[in-house]
Amino acid sequence: MTPFSRRAAVVGAALLLIVQPAFAAETTAKATPQARSAAGFTPSPAAIKAHMTFLADDLLEGREAGTRGYDIAANYVASQYAQLGVKPAGDGGGYLQQVPLTAFRAASEGGISYTGANGKSGSLTFGEDYLPSAQAAQAQLSLTAPLVFVGYGVNAPERGRDDYAGLDLKGKIAVFLNGAPSGFPTEERAHYASAATKRAEAASRGAVGALMMPTTSYEKRRPFARGLAGYQEWRMTWRDAQDVPFVRGGAAPSLATLSLTGAAKLFAGAPVALDAVLAAVETPDGRVKGFDLPMQATVQLKTEIEKRQSSNVVGLIEGSDPALKAQVVVLSAHLDHLGISTHGNDRDKINNGALDNASGVATLLEVARGFKEARVRPKRSILLLAVTAEEKGLVGSEYFAHNPTVAKADIAADVNLDMPVLLYDFQDVVAFGADRSSIGPAVARAAGRMGVTLSPDPLPEEGLFTRSDHYRFVEQGIPSVFLMTGFKNGGEKAFKDFLATHYHKPSDDLSQPINYQAAARFARVNYEIARELANAPARPTWNRGDFFGTLFGKK
Repeated sequence: MTPFSRRAAVVGAALLLIVQPAFAAETTAKATPQARSAAGFTPSPAAIKAHMTFLADDLLEGREAGTRGYDIAANYVASQYAQLGVKPAGDGGGYLQQVPLTAFRAASEGGISYTGANGKSGSLTFGEDYLPSAQAAQAQLSLTAPLVFVGYGVNAPERGRDDYAGLDLKGKIAVFLNGAPSGFPTEERAHYASAATKRAEAASRGAVGALMMPTTSYEKRRPFARGLAGYQEWRMTWRDAQDVPFVRGGAAPSLATLSLTGAAKLFAGAPVALDAVLAAVETPDGRVKGFDLPMQATVQLKTEIEKRQSSNVVGLIEGSDPALKAQVVVLSAHLDHLGISTHGNDRDKINNGALDNASGVATLLEVARGFKEARVRPKRSILLLAVTAEEKGLVGSEYFAHNPTVAKADIAADVNLDMPVLLYDFQDVVAFGADRSSIGPAVARAAGRMGVTLSPDPLPEEGLFTRSDHYRFVEQGIPSVFLMTGFKNGGEKAFKDFLATHYHKPSDDLSQPINYQAAARFARVNYEIARELANAPARPTWNRGDFFGTLFGKK
């Protein structure tokens, strides 16, 4: 720990010590009969505000993974674990689990040229037709191969669907559509929309690369031009014990993102016109038969690659039941954010990440306090996990899921805390993943005790189920749940305004009208869920025939 980060950790601990008497006074004064649990825990709005005030301060420089600012945040969280008497569960008897990272970004504009079956050649224009994809495993890439259009690239045996049927991908570049059919159930749709899922499937069929292109609706939601400013931003992945970067579907790496105009050039002379393809895939089924494109493409890419280091912060609250305490219920929240912007016109360049996700980490710390101060300890153990590099692709949670500091077989469930939009008095929550396992009834009981209703996913096209850290546990076969504040009582406007105005911008700071009473209520709901899971006679199980239980449950 550097002197600077050591000082910051001490300041953080001192901050909480100073205001703790206020927490107690506030808790006593404001607790209501409904808010008091059998365990005697009432979350403190002041405590949550204090944690968020520190974590979202400019001192931490946006908490980007692998930076000094993130390390300060990690030491702050570790100091809170220590103050609460939480047992260290990281590396070497400490709270930190070291996460070896590979950072990579595009080092040039790259190049894509093509030759048609008629012998005519051309090239795509950077920034208009394509944006290059950085490579984690190789600084220079040069690839020439035929192109195959594979539609959405979905292989869903349970739905009798295989977009690759009749196609030969060996030694070829797969051209995918972004997203997945709108008629798929929301969480399954999110899984099949994942670029990593698509590339892994294509790689298993012999593809050597992947190009992504938008649908008409995708282009409206996420215009291609918006990606130009950030094409050289650092991406990250973790390295394994052999020091090799982890890339799912690495045999078919992402080569570039195409615009609709770029796709049109590659579809010249195709057996089905691009306009007809784009119209067909907007139907709920979104089914279009793939075909060889009459093109051979040459892709040239250069990537800047660096090794970096970060950490997850891990603590354990031991359970009380001799037969169950070896099992753990994980409470996870990502500690990182975007750091300091290198582009844009904002005078303020620091992305403080107040709601994304200082609020989630503050919730985790307050729930931890509830478990430590409860008159009756939970039967199963509670693992507190503040993870790094979520903003880089759920990297810290993926590293932990592959390299847990407790026995993987003992991880019973994950309850994930990510970006609660605490700008209004929420009345409902969206519990992603709850209805897929026996976690569902526990969530319903916990929410019901707080007078909070459960609502369906209001934004299925965003694929939120696969975009937060709980999904890395799902991929390891572990039932998981992730709560989002719902759209009732002004929630839709608050959520959409936040996404449009503050999400992933420097303005996600403490100047927003944060409702700390709502924050305490959100903490209480998650506390109740975790306590239900920790005290249940049986560990959570996937529902019979569930899609994710079938896909990943054997792990």
